Amino acid sequence: MRGIFFGEDDASAVVARLRSAGYEARVERERLAGEDDDEDHPWAVLTDAPELVLELLVEEYDGWLDAEQDEGARRSHPQSPLDLPTQPRRIKRPS
Repeated sequence: MRGIFFGEDDASAVVARLRSAGYEARVERERLAGEDDDEDHPWAVLTDAPELVLELLVEEYDGWLDAEQDEGARRSHPQSPLDLPTQPRRIKRPS
């Protein structure tokens, strides 16, 4: 579970509160695609806390909740390929 924050102080405060509640938490810089300025990158708080706990902290510190699985989880549970048609779909019936 990840919470995204624009201020390093906010992210650090969330980590401190999560750790004091007994959860594991860490901060890392979130690199956004297409963002050139390193100073504009937000901070990600990664934690094992329940979604509800992190959601309340995200609301309090004006961040957002990123409920997607992390990259390691995606690799361990790959999606099956889509079943695509092999022929074009016909709109009109042949006469």
